[in-house]
Amino acid sequence: MLRLWHKLGRGSRDKVQQFMAITGASEKVALQALKASDWHLEGAFDVFYSQPQVAVANTRHLEELYNRYKEPDADMIMVEGITKLCNDLQVDPQDIVMLVISWHMKASTMCEFTRQEFIGGLQSIGVDSVEKLREKLPLLRAELKDDQKFREIYNFAFAWAREKGQKSLALETAIGMWRLLFAERNWSLIDYWCQFLQYEWLQSSPDPMQAGEHVRHNKAISRDTWAQLLEFVKTIDPQLTNYDEEGAWPYLIDEFVDYLKENGVVQHRK
Repeated sequence: MLRLWHKLGRGSRDKVQQFMAITGASEKVALQALKASDWHLEGAFDVFYSQPQVAVANTRHLEELYNRYKEPDADMIMVEGITKLCNDLQVDPQDIVMLVISWHMKASTMCEFTRQEFIGGLQSIGVDSVEKLREKLPLLRAELKDDQKFREIYNFAFAWAREKGQKSLALETAIGMWRLLFAERNWSLIDYWCQFLQYEWLQSSPDPMQAGEHVRHNKAISRDTWAQLLEFVKTIDPQLTNYDEEGAWPYLIDEFVDYLKENGVVQHRK
């Protein structure tokens, strides 16, 4: 390995050092990952993180970390512990990187981590301390730029953000999650989509005086609508020039397209 190191050019050596600094991996592992990815740094990260990282994370340290944040009278990390974790990571609890971390942990419920989720998630990330996790935050954020990972995180967010026992996602929660997620994709129609949802269901209230309550509690987003909106965002341009009115889009998305046309956001096609 030493002989190989001396044969490397300066650029390659810099990549090895950068890889080691970000992942905490050994020089040997860094060289293997970079060679496997033809010396593309992002590809090397993918190679590295596709492999189990249990050896990198010290289980005893993870247990101590879990005990630091868990509830004093329950074997669970809840809102107070997650707030403390965010403070230690120096991130806002509503920062999207916390969604990425929750995805790695395979957390079943927002603002809750079981022992298995917390420890298993940090092992998969390859860290065993808050300091190491904080150093990984830029890399975790970068995962949102990967189309496949973004899709997985987006689909994960639906079940994660649902109230326990519910099949659908509350409208207010769905709007908040969409704003968070599509801020990463710069979808130019996000404000119109959220306005449309609020307007649509405000109009559908049987009692205008109770419209606000009706919107908050009686309307929800199905998993199909949630999933199909991502397809709409990925495939349909903002001017809807490639939108097929005969396509198999959910009713709500068809209604949204009509709303955009009626309000002059996009032009009617002749």
